Amino acid sequence: QVQLVESGGGLVQAGGSPRLSCVASGSIFSAESVGWYRQAPGKQRELVAIMAGGDSANYADSVKGRFAISRDNAKNTVYLQMNSLKPEDTAVYYCNIVVRPRWYWGQGTQVTVSS
Repeated sequence: QVQLVESGGGLVQAGGSPRLSCVASGSIFSAESVGWYRQAPGKQRELVAIMAGGDSANYADSVKGRFAISRDNAKNTVYLQMNSLKPEDTAVYYCNIVVRPRWYWGQGTQVTVSS
């Protein structure tokens, strides 16, 4: 069982650059993938960024070039650096780690972008 705790959200002005952190209670070294998802009010949860198979990362088109996902296996931590935030980035952001056959989720951290 792996528990995930996100932090770093809050109220941010448009154009801001906060960094989200996700600390895992266990090792993420052997995780099949680590990623960030988000869910805006009235919308389905969507993939924001994911790392699978080493350091290769993929991003949603809406955040490509603005967000960057990274991981520190020694600290069991996954990061999401968010740059040039827009009001449409407002959502609850969830950390996800896949250790087959289980998918683990954090409790989410709210990011609200003011214009």
